Amino acid sequence: MRQLIDFDGTWHITRTITDFTGGPNAQLVGQCSFTPQGGGLVQAEVGTLQFVGASVALKAERRYAWTSQGSDIAVYFDDGRFFHAFDPRGDVVSATHDCPPDRYDVTYDFSAWPLWQVTWRVHGPRKDYTSLTEFSRS
Repeated sequence: MRQLIDFDGTWHITRTITDFTGGPNAQLVGQCSFTPQGGGLVQAEVGTLQFVGASVALKAERRYAWTSQGSDIAVYFDDGRFFHAFDPRGDVVSATHDCPPDRYDVTYDFSAWPLWQVTWRVHGPRKDYTSLTEFSRS
């Protein structure tokens, strides 16, 4: 049974972004660390983002806070706003984040743990893409 502390450490990440609005596809390769802080974990990603057809790659970074909420893990944006929550005990679990007028649906796939995947399907009038991130221990 996975719990919050099982994510602690450094992970190699590969993210593929498929844009359905006609924009370019992209891939991010980098590291994701989960570091204990204040009773939870800080998730910090850093990587190189390469858009298909672009000659220059971009540095990409983002941070979230993960906390235990009963058996669930609650994920917060870096500024403290609630993002979503999920139950890490299942093999495949889903959650949703509404950001009107767009909707973010996420699926966590832990069936090959400690290899795991996060798939975001974002749809709405402003955004329309799928993002698949694969995590493996560094």
